[in-house]
Amino acid sequence: METNHQPEKSLSFNKGDGDGKNSDANNTLPAMDSPKSSNEESSAAAEITEVEMEKPEEVKIGKTEIEETGKAEEKENEGGELGESSPSPEVKYTLETASEDIDRFLSSRSTPKEEEVEAGLEIPEFIDKYLDLVEEKIFNHESPDTKVKACQLAEDDVSFLKSVDQISKLYKNLSAVFKLDSDQGPLINRIGRIQQRAMSYLEDEFRSLMEESRIVEPDQKQEVADQCHVPDQDQSVESNEESNFPGYSQEVLANLNKIAKEMISGGHESECCEVYMITRRNVIEETLNKLGYEKISIDEVQKMQWEVLEREIPQWIKAVKQCANVYFSGERKLAETIFSDYPSLSDSLFSNLTRGVFIQLLNFAEAVAISKRSTEKLFKFLDMYETLRDNLSGIDSMFPEECAKELRAETTTARCRIGETAICIFCDLENSIKSDTGKIPVPGGAVHPLTRYTMNYLKYACDEYTETLEQVFKEHSKIERADSTSRPQNYEGNSENYNNDEENHSPFSCQLMRIMDLLDSIMEAKSKLYKDVSLRCIFMMNNGRYMLQKIKGSAEIHKVMGDTWRRKRSSYLRNYHKNYQRETWTKLLGCLSNEGLSVNGKVVKPVLKEKFKSFNAMFDEIHKTQSLWVVNDKQLQSELRVSISSVVIPAYRSFLGRFSGYLDPGRQTEKYIKFQPEDIEAYIDELFDGNPSSLARRKT
Repeated sequence: METNHQPEKSLSFNKGDGDGKNSDANNTLPAMDSPKSSNEESSAAAEITEVEMEKPEEVKIGKTEIEETGKAEEKENEGGELGESSPSPEVKYTLETASEDIDRFLSSRSTPKEEEVEAGLEIPEFIDKYLDLVEEKIFNHESPDTKVKACQLAEDDVSFLKSVDQISKLYKNLSAVFKLDSDQGPLINRIGRIQQRAMSYLEDEFRSLMEESRIVEPDQKQEVADQCHVPDQDQSVESNEESNFPGYSQEVLANLNKIAKEMISGGHESECCEVYMITRRNVIEETLNKLGYEKISIDEVQKMQWEVLEREIPQWIKAVKQCANVYFSGERKLAETIFSDYPSLSDSLFSNLTRGVFIQLLNFAEAVAISKRSTEKLFKFLDMYETLRDNLSGIDSMFPEECAKELRAETTTARCRIGETAICIFCDLENSIKSDTGKIPVPGGAVHPLTRYTMNYLKYACDEYTETLEQVFKEHSKIERADSTSRPQNYEGNSENYNNDEENHSPFSCQLMRIMDLLDSIMEAKSKLYKDVSLRCIFMMNNGRYMLQKIKGSAEIHKVMGDTWRRKRSSYLRNYHKNYQRETWTKLLGCLSNEGLSVNGKVVKPVLKEKFKSFNAMFDEIHKTQSLWVVNDKQLQSELRVSISSVVIPAYRSFLGRFSGYLDPGRQTEKYIKFQPEDIEAYIDELFDGNPSSLARRKT
């Protein structure tokens, strides 16, 4: 059966007049064991509010007894004589009931009158008792066994936070009325100490929640949320958005939000923000380290060997992408959730936290941009350029206006430096081509290593980075000087066509054509290292064909170069082919001419023998030499052999058919007719193999 203690009189506060002071300061203030209730009644005095003592009666069973008790209390109140009230039994005073008294006290002091401040305020006795209870509450919460964990919600957390809020308000209210050197100074100091102790506890709790429940993998976050589900009506985030937060369940976020609110309203904003910043900064640093990215200074970057730096760039790219697409947005939502009542503060915390990481990442990019240039670095630079271009477009929507403006400018600067360096590296390819001054010809007229390197380099660049290179050259290239050394030295004759190309093509296309033309001119110069004119032609055909095949095999580079350039190069190859046939096989066919063979209608045998003899010797030399020459492109090799056979074999077969009968059968025939047409065809098929074994087969 419930026992209700009905207080006779309520607590109120004297303004300072002697008439209205409590006559019994030592009375113990009653409290209720079950539902809290108190009846506040005003005294007859208009200006003076008396502190009327409560006179609890024995509550008996039945409605009549309760009504009689109420009537007795009413009569006594009408009498107004405090001395006639009987002593009240002492009842336990709880934090819950004391909290209500404090609320009423604070409510009455919400708008203090000027005369009250001047005359002073009598401090109710229950404040000391309330402070004792709060200290006990704090002590209980400080015990390790009662610490709030990530998925635990203590039943009295709400009352504890309310007590902290009341202590903060009480300190602020009373310190505005009383000075520390007044009679109430010790009380003010005590309230301040209790508040400081409570705030220290909240700070530790805030730090504990921030640290102990962090870094949950994305696929585990919803599982944690399900395990920690608490039906809290103040949850500020919907469950389907939880996976976006960096490792905190909704319940933890709700607790952090409440603690932050109490700390800030209690004047401990800086402590709360400091804990938040340090914790989250450590989290981000640890997260980036897990991705393989570590903070590297500009000086360290400059001292790194490229092989080491090259391994750092992919980690940097991964870090930028994760920060831009995951971490920064998660940090923003986290700050907005925890500090939902303070939007300007959440913006400031987010900006200060992520700005440092942002600038750190950009500093790495700028440090790489000013490192020593070399052609092999181009593709890593383009990767970095694309990363800055594609992943940082959301700055405006993510950061506050001023911070976004600063970071956008920093990003643009870093991207421009990377782009300008990429252009310089690409253009340095011209210098690499020019610097190849080797005087040793490639054996067999094969494709020059410089041609292979340059074409593979350009093909990869166009296949993987055409759009980026077009953008880089368009946005970051400087105006080409008229006396640019990037133009081939022997290009004056085609200057008109070249200028027309520049007008019709993008800056990158023009630069690519310059490199192609320069490479072609360098190969032509290197062909002069061969004394044999025929071998020069083979060398130029090999390199020209290699260039065309690379262009044909890449849709991107073919698109950049265009059909006009390709047709022009094909025409050059046909000319080299004609020159080769003229230098080699036309001279051989001269041995089969009819000149000098007939005198007065008769065949002169010595001349005929000499012609067969010359043909045999010359063909032997051609086969011996050109079997060692190299034509790697099978199609070009086949084309050369077919064209040679189509010229040589019919001429030889005709000559043999007309004049072989003039030689005596037997010894003479064997001596001067060494090759049958089928032999000639077989030997031609052995040309351009670069293999001396074919020559060895002939000797056996």
